Amino acid sequence: MPVGPLTLAGIERAAHDRLRPEIWDFIEGGSGAERTLAANGKQFGHYALRPRALVDVSTCSPALTLLGSELQLPVGIAPMAYHRLVDPEGETATARAAGRAGALLVAGIFASRTLEDIAAAATGPLWLQLYWLRRRDALAALVERAEAAGFTALMLTVDAPRIGRRMRDLRNGFAIPPDIRAVNLDQRLMAASHRATTGSSGIADHAAEQFDPTVTWADLAWLRERSSLPLVLKGILTAEDARRAADHGVDAVVVSNHGGRQLDGALPSLAALPEVVDALPAHFPVLLDGGVRTGTDIAIALALGARAVLVGRPALWGLATEGEAGVARVLGLLRDELEHTMALLGRPRLADLDRGALAPWPTTGTART
Repeated sequence: MPVGPLTLAGIERAAHDRLRPEIWDFIEGGSGAERTLAANGKQFGHYALRPRALVDVSTCSPALTLLGSELQLPVGIAPMAYHRLVDPEGETATARAAGRAGALLVAGIFASRTLEDIAAAATGPLWLQLYWLRRRDALAALVERAEAAGFTALMLTVDAPRIGRRMRDLRNGFAIPPDIRAVNLDQRLMAASHRATTGSSGIADHAAEQFDPTVTWADLAWLRERSSLPLVLKGILTAEDARRAADHGVDAVVVSNHGGRQLDGALPSLAALPEVVDALPAHFPVLLDGGVRTGTDIAIALALGARAVLVGRPALWGLATEGEAGVARVLGLLRDELEHTMALLGRPRLADLDRGALAPWPTTGTART
């Protein structure tokens, strides 16, 4: 009986074969020449592991507590729009799989299922991601609904005052199909995302119309006044911004370059992680987003100071191939690989993963195969 893909790379190939080319390009594409997109994954190859011997690894636990929530593994599904582009159930299937795995789910502001339906399907921690819209009343209404539905944190994406030049979408004249909608927002706010124009992107046109590029650190107080939920900032790549986040009362940050979809040439997330971690108090939660494709990648990120990682595209690959079961397969593979790495590394607890577990790779790094 077939066992199915044994790596995320195998799931990726299956998703590529299943999805329409323009949908695949929307999910997979980066901005510009896609230098940062490629570098996110390659950066993990710059590290070698330093295993310790004669350690009791009969039990390896990847469990942790993050912002007051219990997780069975240090993994969250990153916020991504329109899960129904790849599966009819969309975010509710993703939520069920995350709950089964004991993983975090960050639902996107442009989710294609309602916040209430996602919350009803979730059995694990659930956060809501936001972009800062020009219509603050719409933003405030989403925050109120999320808190009422049982979401436990807000994640504000701060690296998108405008959308990066995503060449694949521009070449395809990509727009969201009319039967797929961001159902948690007034459709008048979303109209531009559905307009397909040759040489243009409905995603970029919508962002230019609806995202507020004037927002600054001072505006965080407005968001804080509207919710008691913890606030996480996603898109931090420098020590300077990490310190400012802490100074403004933010509860956690995500080191992220938006999966290589914003500023092409920006630092790979893993390369930026140490300076962000070093700029913050030891107890301050730092998450990493970008390029994680194996459990060993997770171990490297945690050894460099991340509390947990977010995975984006792999969750959609799983959803596209097997629905809920495919997302569960992705999370299960990551868990198995992480526990295996912890055992062979002689680091049976997440707290044992520190920079002493790593060394520079003896060459200039290896490309991911």
